[in-house]
Amino acid sequence: MLAYQHAYHAGNFADVHKHLGLRQLVQAMMKKSSAISFVDTHAGRGLYPLAAPETQKLGEYRQGVERLWQRRRGIPADSPVGEWLAALATLQPGAELSRYPGSPWWLGSALRAQDRLTLFELHPGEHQHLAEQALSTDSAVQRRQADGLKGLVKGLPVSTPRLCVLIDPSYERKAEYDEVAETLRQVVRKVRHAVVLVWYPLLPAGRHQTMLATLREAGIPKLWRSELQIREPIADRGMYGSGVLMLNPPWQLDRELDHAFANLAPMLADGARHHGEWWTTENP
Repeated sequence: MLAYQHAYHAGNFADVHKHLGLRQLVQAMMKKSSAISFVDTHAGRGLYPLAAPETQKLGEYRQGVERLWQRRRGIPADSPVGEWLAALATLQPGAELSRYPGSPWWLGSALRAQDRLTLFELHPGEHQHLAEQALSTDSAVQRRQADGLKGLVKGLPVSTPRLCVLIDPSYERKAEYDEVAETLRQVVRKVRHAVVLVWYPLLPAGRHQTMLATLREAGIPKLWRSELQIREPIADRGMYGSGVLMLNPPWQLDRELDHAFANLAPMLADGARHHGEWWTTENP
């Protein structure tokens, strides 16, 4: 099924949760000089004008990135949220918030000369948008119209010493939860030291719980889980929170993110809360 278009949801609270975690992960990995292969399995368009009809239709960014943008002067500049907003500001043509970047920008803007980035997007229309989005590091970027999960596994191992992967499908198909779990098992089998960020939605049906249980039963070590809940789950009322799994996060990143997400939660909604924990350890 190729119906999903992220433009309808760009800049929502889940994007903020995911992309703040992604930026902090990349920054932590950049502390070492060895080359990194970055892989984005579901890249989307790469850049989302907030005035676009699709984005305006639901206006989800108003409960996400716009809330942070409006209070940015009161957020410490040296905090993770403050630094994330400063990076976001460099993409705006003026003083107003008019664009929201997808993961290709958050990854591509950080690349060094030795790094590489592979962007997968299966949807033909979304891939066309992605192909038209220029990145300052385009010589190090490959865009592929293909199944990102299959493409990721097929391309392992990579030629660089390190690997960092973002996996964030739409989960519109129930089977995607199982496919993500199986992909993560394959990645661990082929590149045990890989660093992977997996995003998943918190929905009333609770299908993410099966995925989490599968990963725990598989014995995959060093998985840290972060869940940001902005409201109580109500049947048939859509996404009530956002989840992130990190495989092999760099040293102390779990503590940094736990603190950053705890500070982020009340900025997004009254009563919002964050919970972080090690889902599996070295010897589960």
